[in-house]
Amino acid sequence: MLVNTKARIGVFSIALGAYLPQFPSLVPEFESQYEAFKKLLPDTVEIIDGGIVTTKELSQAAGDKFRAADVDLVILQLLTYATSYNMLPAVRDLDVPVVLVNIQKLKALDYEHTDIASWLGEGYACGAVGEMVADLERAGKRHAVITGVSEGGDEGVQKEIEDWCKAAQVRRRFRDTNIAQIGRPYPGMMDLYIDETNLYHRMFLYTKQFDWEKMWAIADDVKDEEVIRAKAQDILDTFDIEGGGSIEEVWEMARYVVAFEKWVQDEQIALVASHYDGFAQGKAGILDSMLIPAFSMLIKQGVACAVEGDMKVAMAMSILKTISGTGQLAEMYSIDFNDDICIIGHSGSGDADISSKKPSMKIVKVFHGKTGGGYLTQFYPHLGPVTYLGITQDGDGRFKFVVAEGVNEEGPILSFGDTNMRTRFTCGAREFVNRWSEAGPTHHMAAASGRHIDTILKVAHIFNLPVDIVTR
Repeated sequence: MLVNTKARIGVFSIALGAYLPQFPSLVPEFESQYEAFKKLLPDTVEIIDGGIVTTKELSQAAGDKFRAADVDLVILQLLTYATSYNMLPAVRDLDVPVVLVNIQKLKALDYEHTDIASWLGEGYACGAVGEMVADLERAGKRHAVITGVSEGGDEGVQKEIEDWCKAAQVRRRFRDTNIAQIGRPYPGMMDLYIDETNLYHRMFLYTKQFDWEKMWAIADDVKDEEVIRAKAQDILDTFDIEGGGSIEEVWEMARYVVAFEKWVQDEQIALVASHYDGFAQGKAGILDSMLIPAFSMLIKQGVACAVEGDMKVAMAMSILKTISGTGQLAEMYSIDFNDDICIIGHSGSGDADISSKKPSMKIVKVFHGKTGGGYLTQFYPHLGPVTYLGITQDGDGRFKFVVAEGVNEEGPILSFGDTNMRTRFTCGAREFVNRWSEAGPTHHMAAASGRHIDTILKVAHIFNLPVDIVTR
């Protein structure tokens, strides 16, 4: 990604201190289990290690570490029974979910030959889970439980932990980077309007405002011909250009892509929402004509770029790109009542990673409903499962996720240069449109290949947001 972030996960384990002097063999046993447990976390996150906690004082020390690091999530391994004072001081002053991981070492105890030490060390993690949740509830803390077994490996546990780490990465990405607003939202699309201060308070995302007059000159200092040539080749490798294309033909576009990449890194921008409503003349016209493929090149590198100034869909695109690797701008296009299919897509920038074949680029005289003309890009989303995510707000400014899963099917699509796909929903096209619309989403949504509602629910848990599941 052009702008890298790494989620910070607070990790610790707990055991009852009274057991350790009674059964000294538990000390090396728990140390071994804890080291093995930490290896379940992916190397894409930074572990803030709170250690093995057996006293209130050790729990407080872990909490000090977590607060100092501003962790995005806490994952707690339950080694055996422990009282809640081992846990609460570590999380008392944090506003992130606590994931309780109850991994039993053995699939089953050898009932005839198990002594107390073996039972406490290899088969009693489950004894404290309910107590921990009860006290987290009383403390007003968000929580989740994962139960599984170490012996033989447990793919379910591994996936749950990895999903939580992906969800935590969204929080870190929003917290450490910025969203750029270039221009303003499309006039009259009031569902897109947003209070940037409220956005920062509720979603940690800071808005940097840019005027188009400054952006026209963004590539003036880009003169390294080798860098421009390499980027031009990258564009040709990414897109099939209608009528063919050469490095010379995309040279100016490559200059602007190089400039935007430097701008993104200098300003720590991970999301962009832009709309241009000027006269598209001179340098303004040049950039406006090539902005769609240029922003598509940024999306390919992890920077969510949304048209029509929609900051909320830029957030949805960024979330899906972060947790799944794909994040495509979309909206309702049409309904095929004959096949009971929704046609979903969008004009403008898109994600090459969602395309099952090389995306295409063509020149049009008019950007419908917008100023100017120039390059359009069309992507060809993978067939099979697809997830849609919309982000909206209620009357008090609180954010809400709207999600649905469907299946992209083979069949005819529109061919005038816009990305679109044929999605079938289990509830049927007519009912999907009713339910999706009743949830009050904005005009746009983001799409990703695969099924991701379970991970999106974890993202919502971290941000403490409600979710409307339309269909899955």
